[in-house]
Parts: sequence; C-alpha cells; structure tokens
Amino acid sequence: MALVHRVQCGRAQVVWRQFGQGSPLVLVHGGHGSWMHWIRNIEALSREHTLWVPDMPGFGESGTLDGEPHAADRFERLIATLAAGIESLLGPTSRFGLAGFSFGGLVAAHLAARQPNVERLALLGSAGHGGPWRQAVEMVNWRKDDGGQIRAAIRHNLSALMLHDQASIDAFTLDLHERMCKATRFHSKALSRKPLLGEALSGFSGPTLFLWGEHDVTAQPVEAAQQLASGALHRDWCLVPGAGHWVQYERPQEVNQLLLRWFSGT
Repeated sequence: MALVHRVQCGRAQVVWRQFGQGSPLVLVHGGHGSWMHWIRNIEALSREHTLWVPDMPGFGESGTLDGEPHAADRFERLIATLAAGIESLLGPTSRFGLAGFSFGGLVAAHLAARQPNVERLALLGSAGHGGPWRQAVEMVNWRKDDGGQIRAAIRHNLSALMLHDQASIDAFTLDLHERMCKATRFHSKALSRKPLLGEALSGFSGPTLFLWGEHDVTAQPVEAAQQLASGALHRDWCLVPGAGHWVQYERPQEVNQLLLRWFSGT
C-alpha cells in the first residue's frame, strides 16, 4: 500500500509514492512512463527499503512543468523540481540510494551530481550515453482516433523499443503502457539522444552500477557499459540475459536481486 505525497514546486504539483520501510531508495521512471515503470520491483525492493517513487513533472499524475514544453532549460528545471521534492520529503541531510530507468537514468545521474546525499547510484538502460542505438524497427504514431489502432500501435512500439520477448506483451502490459503514454506531456526524446550522461557522471564519485538488458535496442549495451565504466573503480556494469530495454519489467526477479545486493553495499 502506498502513501501518496503531493509536493508543490512552482505551479507544478509532483506526486510521489512511498512504499515499505528501511533505508531510503528513490526510483526514477523513464520517458513515456510513470511510477508504474517499477511496478514489478516495488514489492521486492520495499521489503528492505523505503521507496520514494515520483511521477516526474509532465508525466503520470503530476502537474506539467512550468515554462514552454520545448524550452532549452526544461531539463534543468525538471532536475531542480525533483531535487526540491527529495529535500522536502527526505530532509536536507538524509542519505539515500538512487536508481533511474532510461530517460530517468539520465535524470538520476544529474540528480546524483548535484545532491550530496546520494550514497549509491544504479542506472538501468540509461539514456544520454551518446553512443549508437541498434533499433531496427521504427516506432509508429499511437495517437489515433480509433481504439483498435491505438492498441495496435502501442503493441508495435513495445516490441520495437521496450521489450524483447513477445510473450511479455500481454493485455496488462498494453493497458499499462497505453495509460502512461496518454499521460505524458514532457518531451524527453531529444534529451535522451544527447550525450549528457558522461558530464553528469563526472560529478558523482559514489558507487555506480550500469545495468542493461542483453537485447536493449537503445544502445550497444556492452560497448556503452564498458565505455562508461572504463578506468573508474567506483563503477560497475551488468548485462541481464533475455531482456530488452525495459529490463526491470521483463526480468524482475533478476533485476530485483541485483538492485537489492547493490544498494546493500554487497
């Protein structure tokens, strides 16, 4: 059962969900997502951690970020809004772990660079690496008038980008992804493609884990992970067999175990 917190930052009200008890762990969802990007991880992780899971501004149930949707400073304003929420909910001195998925990985890295209280960082299929993608199938526009066409486009896009195993694209997954897509107002695609990750990581010296699905099409996973971790003893990486981009959803048991070990410091 979640406790729901609504944090007012400027004109945007940001919705945070709190689960479990233990050392604090913040989970940041990806683009076209919400807190539900972590829906298969919350039960396991909340046994050992107090989870703080936002809908970022412009996503899910949270309000829209102040300013123009394509403004050059929208990413910085997003980071500042989340940082203010963390300080409000956890306090200015509380130490915490931080994990981010996809666009949320890029967000988490920038938060870690500016938040002195981040103890450990995990980035899952992180955007912003600046390397080549291996996506072979183009996405299609899901914004249709016909419900059946919307459903078909959502299925196509899940297969093209998010999930490797076709059997994992069931009715629940389609409902979930459609709901998240329809609630998205923040434009993250262009930011995800920019090489913004390395700069943020240079500002964080704590233990950092890069985690990729074996079949993630948003990167050349081994190449990207080796490049990001190269020469830095505080960085490690792991490849999850059989998983696509949405690695924590497609292989939750493996990812939950990896994250629990990582954030316990073992």
